[in-house]
Amino acid sequence: MQVRQWRDGGRQLRTRAGSVFVRSAPGDGPTVVLLHGYPSSSYDFREVVARLGGRAWLALDFLGFGLSEKPRPHHYSLFEQADIVEEVLAATTTGPIVLLAHDMGTSVATELLARDIDGSLTCTIERAVLSNGSVILEKATLRPIQKILRGPLGPVAARLANRPVFTREFGQVFSAAHPLTASEAAAQWALLSHARGHRIAHLLTAYLDERVTHAERWHGAVRDWDKPLGFLWGTEDPVATVAVLDGLRVLRPAAAVIELAGLGHYPQLEDPETFTAGARTLLGIDNP
Repeated sequence: MQVRQWRDGGRQLRTRAGSVFVRSAPGDGPTVVLLHGYPSSSYDFREVVARLGGRAWLALDFLGFGLSEKPRPHHYSLFEQADIVEEVLAATTTGPIVLLAHDMGTSVATELLARDIDGSLTCTIERAVLSNGSVILEKATLRPIQKILRGPLGPVAARLANRPVFTREFGQVFSAAHPLTASEAAAQWALLSHARGHRIAHLLTAYLDERVTHAERWHGAVRDWDKPLGFLWGTEDPVATVAVLDGLRVLRPAAAVIELAGLGHYPQLEDPETFTAGARTLLGIDNP
């Protein structure tokens, strides 16, 4: 599926923070809500939603990402992104949901779980699955460009961003067995650069600092949330390495885990069939 097809099948939804792109489909069971990572968008899940076996699903582009509004200047925060998720769900869905979160989306997910624990969540989450996210940041291995964007030279790096540099950096988080294709790179760049979004890359990396500041809250959510929580992990990820997964296992020893051998940081792009099969199992879709 091309970016244009994905865009044409969705819609813009106005939230208090700004307009966000939402795409969804009706179906059976709790709605599967898909939360993407940095620096990509809901487009990452295009091959996943087609394999959900008739389940209702909803995916959105976080503010500042993909086809959503990209305000500047703006303080991009995981807390605001979680607010947006709640607002979108209130406007579009009824009944319970299950979460499937990747990369940065795993921190939005853990904030939603923390809200569920403290009784402030406005929706009902029945299950959640976290995939290849650096929830325990000290155990992750950040890419050099992430470190630069996070630091004082971040604005300069964002101004110098271009398609060849992006393609090289993005390609390095894919596994050797499933390399980034030219067509995928072109689509991802088109979404990143939509509305000149590549120029705010340094603003969007603020979530990394929040992962440190609010680690106790979000690690506690992984440990203490009282509903089924699973981990779905590409084991060849050079960023959210297996060390992160090991740390999550320590926090939640009883969690169901599916390791995706030979897959990198974007397992849903590298092998959507295997990734979705694991997600369906952990979300209880195959065994309701």
